[in-house]
Amino acid sequence: MPDGKKDSEDFEARAKELVDAGYEAVEKAIIACTRCPLHETATNRVIGKGSRTPKVLFIGEAPGKNEDEKGIPFCGRAGKELDKMVEYMGLSEKDWAVINTVKCRPPENRNPKKTELESCKPFLLAQITLLDPNLIILLGNTAEKAYCPEKKLEWGVPENVEGQTVLKLFHPAALIYTRSRTGTQHELIDRNRGLWE
Repeated sequence: MPDGKKDSEDFEARAKELVDAGYEAVEKAIIACTRCPLHETATNRVIGKGSRTPKVLFIGEAPGKNEDEKGIPFCGRAGKELDKMVEYMGLSEKDWAVINTVKCRPPENRNPKKTELESCKPFLLAQITLLDPNLIILLGNTAEKAYCPEKKLEWGVPENVEGQTVLKLFHPAALIYTRSRTGTQHELIDRNRGLWE
């Protein structure tokens, strides 16, 4: 069996155990996790925020400095951009939730390594299954690599990935650094409104 296939079955088996235990058990398992070195420098594990029954689940990259301090995803500058995006999409509080590919902050805000993404993948899969969204929005390339490493998605083009509708949009931090992308992001959102409205 190729390694990739075996890994994917391992992730799924661990995720299923977590799903069977329920969301609170997933939170406890994330807090107790020592599967990769990121836990050694983390102040807080960053589990998620938002509705437990979201129509739309956003998946971000990794906690930054503010998130690590507060234990809440998207609570810094990128969080303000995400709030604007949610408002532009017309989502109410009960309609959405956000989680990250990894639950501990990588040092110096570097991108998570492949091994770190893989260590956290059972948590990611369990959260997706338990939150059961109609639509997953992958915020940037790292979220894509973590969720569907075998696929390359087009920006703003919905795809069915193993029975789940998935859409890749720009990460809110990218909009801070390249303001010109905001207009493009709005166009991609407008084109896809039928997925959540």
